[in-house]
Amino acid sequence: MLRPILLEDYQFIEKMAHLSRERIPERVVHARGVSAKGFFEVTHDVTDVTMADFLRAPGVQTPLIARFSVVVHERGSPETLRDTRGFSGNYDLVSNNFPIFFIRDPMKFPDLVHALKPNPKTHIQEMWRLFDFFTLHPESLHMLTFLFDDVGIPLNYRHMNGFGNHAFTLINKDGKVVYVKFHWISSQGVKSLLDDEAVKVGGANHSHATQDLYDSIETGDFPEWKLYIQTMDPADEDKYDFDPLDVTKIWPEDEFPLRPVGRMVLDKNVDNFFNEAEMLAFDPAHVVPGIYYSDDKLLQGRLFAYGDAQRYRLGANHLLLPVNAPKTEYHNNNYDGFMNFTKREEQVNYYPSWYDNVHPAKKYPIISVSLSGRPERMTQIN
Repeated sequence: MLRPILLEDYQFIEKMAHLSRERIPERVVHARGVSAKGFFEVTHDVTDVTMADFLRAPGVQTPLIARFSVVVHERGSPETLRDTRGFSGNYDLVSNNFPIFFIRDPMKFPDLVHALKPNPKTHIQEMWRLFDFFTLHPESLHMLTFLFDDVGIPLNYRHMNGFGNHAFTLINKDGKVVYVKFHWISSQGVKSLLDDEAVKVGGANHSHATQDLYDSIETGDFPEWKLYIQTMDPADEDKYDFDPLDVTKIWPEDEFPLRPVGRMVLDKNVDNFFNEAEMLAFDPAHVVPGIYYSDDKLLQGRLFAYGDAQRYRLGANHLLLPVNAPKTEYHNNNYDGFMNFTKREEQVNYYPSWYDNVHPAKKYPIISVSLSGRPERMTQIN
């Protein structure tokens, strides 16, 4: 027998209201993805090119969380669709499974996304829109040769490489700067699906790549990628017949050989998909001493756009969420706003100040202010 339902039933209202609010905006791109946790281990000495602490010596391990994704399609779409695959972690190198990108002008990025997304009238993805855009951007041809090659549909996330598309810079302890490109090479090898195979796999399980990653980690078959770098002296930038900072170009490996750095191993599945995948926020602007940006135009645009996307999706305090928060102590003057659940007792939330704005409030001077607004006397509470 059903019990009567009253609108004064708090538990009923709370449960129903929460259901309508359990979803957050999906990513504009990379909406469909999966995360896993593990570590990065340095295997080779690279202190001659960078003073980054996590790269300070062979054997050093750093915990990490990585996310793999299908770029264009919506959250919940089949993972067998022909598309670029995102490859990134909480240190965001802006990587995908191809070594180059479609465009080099950040102003064109919203147009690129619009061209790849469904028709705004019919909400159907149509190939003519894609080629209409790309035929007017000849620099995209390089990327298209990868996308429509046999590697255009990876078998799963474990059997694909990852490439930091952009050139960053490395800085060593003497202040010497080099350009750098990052390459993640799968220890599992690279495997792909042909179109007819993708139809069968996707028809049987539209989350096949997510399940493959989860199952492999659960059974102890931990996937691994080896990190290599290419470096270039900025003084040589104009010596080549291509622009090294053009994201639609690769650096020839015969001129810029791959140098081994370390390995990434994923050995733990996430505890909760929403907390550690949906609320996971990447931003290439987050770098550490020893690594910096370059003048790559598209990178410069992304340094703003990625963080801004997370502020929209998750709020101004998204870096306080456990999956994104620093593991070490930090201090800033960011206060209040949605999801700010930190306990702060400071009286000074600005800089500069004559008073210590780091220690607890009980150690601040107490200031008596006259009607004129000027301090009259000051006493210290010990």
